[in-house]
Amino acid sequence: MLNLDLTGKIAVVTGGSGNLGRVICRTLAACGADVCVHYNGSREKAERVAQEIRGMGHRAMTAQADVGDLGSVLAMRDRIAAELGRPDIIVNNAVAQYKWTSVLEQDIADFDSQYRTCVLHNVNMAKAFVPHMREQKWGRVIAINTERAMQDFPGQGAYAAGKRGQDGVLRALCVEVAGDNVTVNQVAPGWMRTEDWRAHPDDDSAYVDRVPMHRRGDDQDIANAVAFFASELAGFVTGAILPVAGGYALSKL
Repeated sequence: MLNLDLTGKIAVVTGGSGNLGRVICRTLAACGADVCVHYNGSREKAERVAQEIRGMGHRAMTAQADVGDLGSVLAMRDRIAAELGRPDIIVNNAVAQYKWTSVLEQDIADFDSQYRTCVLHNVNMAKAFVPHMREQKWGRVIAINTERAMQDFPGQGAYAAGKRGQDGVLRALCVEVAGDNVTVNQVAPGWMRTEDWRAHPDDDSAYVDRVPMHRRGDDQDIANAVAFFASELAGFVTGAILPVAGGYALSKL
């Protein structure tokens, strides 16, 4: 029987207190991993997730960091090493939110924030955690991309630019570390139903009508894909970007 067994592994999930992040954290723990729940400003939400994981019988901690700042990420790395150990799995999930508009109307600061939380985020996490993975000859780098990087619809310019930049960094990293048995993969969600949406649902029929599978996916679909990439089942898969969008995003990357 196939088994997603992460027993003995340590994972850190950035944005672990958010809609997708907390389900990813719980799912990795359900597979056996100990988990660091990263947050930037939502400490109470992060601690609730960590408490849930402890209730599942696994070790968990929370850690604050600005993922766009290398010094902050390195300090987080040291805190994790002292409390949990050195992570084997990193899930780069955090991203900044902003108001979407056209490229001509978009504030330059929004492009800068997307660069920091997409491109520099992945660079900084790699610098902090991948050297240990290379030393032990095993590691998983998993990043959350987006269907929007493959669609480039009006209003998506800043986000798509950041995520396409992320893809370029991770493609290069993939080749650089593959010989050390470190895999680098991305999951590209569609517009997923999350805990917040289920608590306050709105009309999503216009989106659903455009999805070939005629439904929206949910946060657990994304967490399942992350768990697959983290497991030995994906041991010979690297450099992949996996759309989890019901066919609405056909990869152009």
